[in-house]
Amino acid sequence: MDSKGQASAEYLLLILVILIVMGTVTIPLVGTSISSSTDVSKTSDAKTALTTIASAVDIVYSNGPGAKRTVNVYIPSNGTLTANNLAKVIGMNIALSNGTTKFVNASTLYNVSISNSTLSGKTWYTVTVTWNSANSFITVNPVPT
Repeated sequence: MDSKGQASAEYLLLILVILIVMGTVTIPLVGTSISSSTDVSKTSDAKTALTTIASAVDIVYSNGPGAKRTVNVYIPSNGTLTANNLAKVIGMNIALSNGTTKFVNASTLYNVSISNSTLSGKTWYTVTVTWNSANSFITVNPVPT
């Protein structure tokens, strides 16, 4: 009679040990995968926003001097919107969960001047893209909505 109680106690103890081992292995993996998927999401959102702005720049240039276009974009992270007219790209650094940054960019065919380059993340921006006839640069002006 004692041996049956002994066996079930051993099985319960064995199951408890297995659960503890599985918990210590899977919980860190879940945390890492959540951080990685958040980083991918932020980078993807930034890339989409930059591509939308770059497309608006190209459309404004196609329409000629005096043209204007307004687009709404979501900026997922704090950062500075930059324009490299030599490489013909606009971009920004995205802070990742491991403390590093990733530069995300989109190419455009024309020279760009950014009037309000500091962006606070996790908000929508109304971006006005204009080409004044007196200017050789297309002006990008993001304003939080």
